[in-house]
Amino acid sequence: MFPDRVLSGMRPTGKLHLGHYHGVLKNWVKLQSEYECLFMVADWHALTTAYDDVSVIEKSVWDMVIDWIAAGVDPAHATIFIQSRVPEHAELHLLLSMVTPLSWLERVPTYKDQIEKMSHKDLGTYGFLGYPLLQSADILLYRGNLVPVGEDQVPHVEITREIARRFNHVFGKEVGFEEKAEAAIKKIGGKKGKLYEELRTRYQQDGDVEALESARALLAETQNLSHGDRERLFGYLEGGGKMILPESQPLLTAASRMPGLDGNKMSKSYGNTISLREDADSVAKKIKQMPTDPARVRRTDPGDPAKCPVWQLHQVYSDDATKAWVVEGCKSAGIGCIQCKQPVIDGVLAEQAPMFERAQPYLEDPTLVKKIVADGCERARELARETMRDVREVMGLAYS
Repeated sequence: MFPDRVLSGMRPTGKLHLGHYHGVLKNWVKLQSEYECLFMVADWHALTTAYDDVSVIEKSVWDMVIDWIAAGVDPAHATIFIQSRVPEHAELHLLLSMVTPLSWLERVPTYKDQIEKMSHKDLGTYGFLGYPLLQSADILLYRGNLVPVGEDQVPHVEITREIARRFNHVFGKEVGFEEKAEAAIKKIGGKKGKLYEELRTRYQQDGDVEALESARALLAETQNLSHGDRERLFGYLEGGGKMILPESQPLLTAASRMPGLDGNKMSKSYGNTISLREDADSVAKKIKQMPTDPARVRRTDPGDPAKCPVWQLHQVYSDDATKAWVVEGCKSAGIGCIQCKQPVIDGVLAEQAPMFERAQPYLEDPTLVKKIVADGCERARELARETMRDVREVMGLAYS
């Protein structure tokens, strides 16, 4: 049984905006205090769609990591690393490709969707078709059993589960598995060994899920077992073979409530964003220029907040009293649109203030962020090497 571990990442494709903060980064900040977390700069993933213009990638890497720290991601509580600096990602991707059916990749919902949405680009490449497999390799390399995703991304986690299941089925059948598992039970000790066998029997004969969980907990706290024996006994519990790659579970996150300046979802492709660390004058100017209810042609015309994009931002940044003031003032024409926008401006600037403060030391000394990433890459490689040692061994690639 592997420890709870979270793996998540972002592509370095430009400055992060408040949509990234509300949709992803706030959740990362929460998760880092609850689990072991690895946050990855997915630069190889950026190449799957931006291979023809890589000029933005390198600068975006460092800007993005500073944005993460500015948002509250703490290098003391999470591992921050760059995907391409851990070559085991590429190796596991290659090895998984040997057993992953092509049809599995072609049926990923976002594959055809992205092909249609990005019809102006040539995405008829293996890199694009295979990006879900690379994504699976990212997760499985760290045996990350928890993956924070929105509902629309659950299929990516499901294919990762299927790939892990297939890999374990093909390569987890070691010669003499049952004999080795029985020998491992004896190593546990008489009392614990007997309890393990009782719990295993209850689960396999009666389907007692509580017995399965109790047996897993027993193995997790047992100290005198090698890594290989421990994984054999986890597999033996369920009647299968040795578990090499764990099946990941989606950690569902709430959908982002952050609208863009035009009322649509905040996205760089729509040109409706506010950057995480945008200048205060620019923020104020953008919000003041936002469209409002078309019915309010003159200051004295009453309006309807439900028809105004600014109202959506009030849902994020305003308290109940302010929202009541907006509804009353807009419908009665008691306030003008510029007045209505000011609390939103104040709310955005208040949210950004600590971000500027956290980012400043890294802007003044860029070597600090590079040191954080270097340390994170080394930590990530240590974990990756552990996984690849086991993968190479079961695939007949562990040459002495």
